[in-house]
Amino acid sequence: MNWFPQFLFLLILSTAIYLFAKGIGKLRSLIAMGRPDLPTDQPAKRWGQVLRLALGQQKMFRNVPVAILHLIIYVGFIIINIEVLEILLDGLTGAHRLFSGPLGGFYPLLINAFEWLALGVLLACIPFLIRRNLMSIPRLQATDLKGWPRRDANIILITEIVLMSLFLLMNASDTLLQARGVGHYAHAITGDFTLSSYLHPFIQSLSDQNLIWIERTAWWLHIIGILAFLNYLPYSKHLHILFAFPNTYFAPLNSSGKMSNMPSIQQEVLYAMDPSAAPAAGSEAPPTRFGAKDVQDLGQKNLLDAFSCTECGRCSAACPAQHTGKLLSPRRIMMRTRDRMEDLAKLPIDQRANDGKSLLHDYISVEELRACTTCQACVQECPVSINPLDIIMQLRRYQIMEESQAPAEWTAMFGNVENNFAPWKFAPDDRDNWMQSSS
Repeated sequence: MNWFPQFLFLLILSTAIYLFAKGIGKLRSLIAMGRPDLPTDQPAKRWGQVLRLALGQQKMFRNVPVAILHLIIYVGFIIINIEVLEILLDGLTGAHRLFSGPLGGFYPLLINAFEWLALGVLLACIPFLIRRNLMSIPRLQATDLKGWPRRDANIILITEIVLMSLFLLMNASDTLLQARGVGHYAHAITGDFTLSSYLHPFIQSLSDQNLIWIERTAWWLHIIGILAFLNYLPYSKHLHILFAFPNTYFAPLNSSGKMSNMPSIQQEVLYAMDPSAAPAAGSEAPPTRFGAKDVQDLGQKNLLDAFSCTECGRCSAACPAQHTGKLLSPRRIMMRTRDRMEDLAKLPIDQRANDGKSLLHDYISVEELRACTTCQACVQECPVSINPLDIIMQLRRYQIMEESQAPAEWTAMFGNVENNFAPWKFAPDDRDNWMQSSS
């Protein structure tokens, strides 16, 4: 039965890879519901955005203490998982610390570095748990985080603490077994590691068999925990660990203050100003829809944004409408867009277009849309280039142009622009009169 642990490990690994691929495939199919609009121009500049925003976390450093803690967790967790390669090979081959021989004296230095990173991750998670659960930080205590979103964040932080603790406990029991020359542990002499050796006084009185049980249990729980974490990502807000990279790559390269217009609408305006340029009636196909009513009308970048959102709330904290008590929360716009996609995923494909609901009205209200001042603060603040404003503008465009629903103030302004070429109720020849009356 010596082959059984390898067989069990292969079974667990294969299942985890299959489930992860299935989860990512589901997300890809949901994003594919949107209009194809992912840009591929200027790849050098786009990779620059990825390096600065996703990898370098440039925007996070507006709050230096929090950014440093976040960077420790991010870099530490990623680098420590390089060791997963050795664990995978050990599990598949039945070896123990396969790299200790080929790497020689460099191996203890490498594991020591991993241990310091593990301690950094463990300690950095604690203040984040305190911030989320004990401190009154408005953006972390908002009503849109009640229930699952708050539990989701706590699950991730606690999982990271447990995984790092298992890593240190595994090393501590392993080095004790090496020192005692027990079984195959004697063939991987690495010496004591800097941090895990501090755990020796708590376990050195245990028997060899109990130490083996602790080491094996920590080893199995560590790798199973990592595989479980991997499969948890597609269903968690922490999917941004993966999606931050494509999301920043496909983010617009132009100024964040530039809004996109529908070419068909622009063309109609040009035709109104120069009727002679208009094509013959019926020669141009009209657009199928002005703006967006549901997620299928949004672009794929909008839907990628929704899955990249980590619900940090920096967008809502910067939103002036939110500060004045309006219903609008850019974070909730992204969360509700994601909720809509996930609800559609539960339906057969042929029923998704006619389920009786839509993103506009059923998930995002008109009151939220009208509260937006289009100031771009949410876009500016997002660490991974998510654009809630683009979704707001597309939904608002549909509401006004397709449903003919707009506040009276807006309707008056539209009429003035159409008739007077300015938002004010002055004839073009009289538009300077207000200066004379005020002088």
